[in-house]
Amino acid sequence: MKQITFLLLASTLLLAACAPQPGGSTTLTVMTHDSFSVSESVVAAFEQANNAQVVFLKSGDAGSALNKAILSKDAPLADVFFGVDNTFLSRALEVGIFEPYKSPLEADIPRAFILDPEYRALPVDYGDVCLNYDVAWFEERSLAVPSSFADLLEPEYKGLLVVENPATSSPGLAFLLATIAKFGGDGYLDYWAALRDNEVKVVDGWETAYNVDFSGSSGKGAYPLVVSYASSPPAEVIFSDPRPAEAPTGSIVADGMCFSQIEFVGILKGTQNRALAEKWVDFMLDIAFQEDMPLQMFVFPVNGRAKAPSEFELYVPSSYAPATLDPALIAANREKWIADWTATVLR
Repeated sequence: MKQITFLLLASTLLLAACAPQPGGSTTLTVMTHDSFSVSESVVAAFEQANNAQVVFLKSGDAGSALNKAILSKDAPLADVFFGVDNTFLSRALEVGIFEPYKSPLEADIPRAFILDPEYRALPVDYGDVCLNYDVAWFEERSLAVPSSFADLLEPEYKGLLVVENPATSSPGLAFLLATIAKFGGDGYLDYWAALRDNEVKVVDGWETAYNVDFSGSSGKGAYPLVVSYASSPPAEVIFSDPRPAEAPTGSIVADGMCFSQIEFVGILKGTQNRALAEKWVDFMLDIAFQEDMPLQMFVFPVNGRAKAPSEFELYVPSSYAPATLDPALIAANREKWIADWTATVLR
């Protein structure tokens, strides 16, 4: 009886959240990963223009959030989902959690970012997943920063690297895919077995890896190497007071050691707020959100009319060759790659 009562209460609260609010406003629920961030003033402008209230439902790292969206697809927890990336996109599309919507803002997005011709998921931002390093840590020990996958296996780098679990984390999966692009489907497990022997640490998500375990972040952890983004060093500058002349962290951008990542937004199937959800998608693709986003989530805007901040030009490497894999190849092999990685690294 208690379970039935709880379910009835939960259903009532969900319906209440989707219903028009006092004064005629409507609540729009946007499901995101934990790293989502946007300026309050930007959201307030959308709310005022649309007589709406926006609620953000942070649901773990990208992989975990997607799992929740899939498990709840018959009774969606939100109207919109943001944060699925090109490494997990095919899974979301195969399961069918999104409703198609071709935004008029799609015309401002380069075709290379449009990975779903049915427009069930539209690109919002892009960036490259790379290894980051703590500059001072390596300088104080007169130790060279590793510049290849092979370097990470050397004894001097034992126990220095923290990575994210590819089953739950999009940057973790992106880094796994970079190693598959390098060593192939037949060789990547041998590489990861060697990394395990060299005491790589695995955590569930980026927030823990970067903000807790990495020595170069505010977490002041014990690991001077972490899987993060090429655009992470500007964050270290911008959020330091006073701002340093040089970024205290760097990105390792040797050819093939980074992996290109695109994040998408989609309208969840079954939303009761379809018209407002469409307006939110348009809003995320328009200039105000696109130009706010880089200094909130440290990614690049996909809208060709939006400008990246000057800090990106100063502190993000401008010329390197990230690894890529055919999305169809990822779709066909992702689950097996992750399962085999889990058996090899987390056994």
